[in-house]
Amino acid sequence: MSTSITKCAALCILVLQNSLHTLMFRYSRTISINGPPYLSTSVVFVSEILKFITSLAVLFCQSKYNLQRFSKDINTAVKPLELFKIAIPSGIYAVKNNLLFVALLYLDSVTFQTTYQLRVLTTVLFTMVMLKKSFTLQQWWSLFFLIIGVAMVQFPTESVAKPDVVWGNQLFGLFIMILVCLTSSFAGVYFELLLKEEKIPLWIRNMQMGGFGIIFSGIQMCWNDGEAISKYGILQGYNTAVVMVLLLQAYGGLLVTYVIKCADSIIKNFASSLAVIVSYLLAYLVLDEIHPTLLFTCGAGLVVTSTFMYVQKSHKSKSI
Repeated sequence: MSTSITKCAALCILVLQNSLHTLMFRYSRTISINGPPYLSTSVVFVSEILKFITSLAVLFCQSKYNLQRFSKDINTAVKPLELFKIAIPSGIYAVKNNLLFVALLYLDSVTFQTTYQLRVLTTVLFTMVMLKKSFTLQQWWSLFFLIIGVAMVQFPTESVAKPDVVWGNQLFGLFIMILVCLTSSFAGVYFELLLKEEKIPLWIRNMQMGGFGIIFSGIQMCWNDGEAISKYGILQGYNTAVVMVLLLQAYGGLLVTYVIKCADSIIKNFASSLAVIVSYLLAYLVLDEIHPTLLFTCGAGLVVTSTFMYVQKSHKSKSI
């Protein structure tokens, strides 16, 4: 299978997962329930447990149910050096998620959404430095079109600026967003480096990421929602829709790992951008929440065009 076909297949699957996750998350927040609403931090925590258990189960199956071979895989996974390697991206992701909440306090949604697209360029830069990868001129243009297109798609139809935010606070918010882009990109490319250049099997890495994910998401859950959990429990507000969100969250994380291994971290950004468009359209058709504008249509066209430009690598363009 050629590289282009592999990337296209990875794109389609990840776009579908991201879109369904967004749609189910919107739906789960709109339906009425008796009792307290579910906690998003709880969903993340439980999904990490599910990822960890699933990885263990797959490893056991891959060992052909041989306890000795399975034990050997576990011993490989818990070696201090290997745990330290995987703790780096897992810890950075946890920091990044908290920085996003800080940035939202100081930036309006337009600035937040636009500056968040800088992670595409920072991912490219880390890819060039850490993975020694070059890009064609066509791919550089595709990245430029992607950033502009996503900014147009996510541009709100109404003014949502924060009137009480002063210029100094906005600068601080922009600084936080730059940190978010740098940390997210570094963690993604570093994890890609581990997957492609290390001999550790994929499902061992998934198990390690799930283990650290349980620790970091558990800390965040207790920190943010400890009081609510002490009253109503971790599974408060759970229903069929929430369970669907949880499953898409858990297995989406495993899917991202596979996509990074068979394609690259940049493809993940393209998939996320395409998923924004698909989820918007699904929200319009199914939930009747959003009505596409001319700006949205033009931006969606740019995102789709940029995706084809990147995946269909031009051999005539000069690599940079």
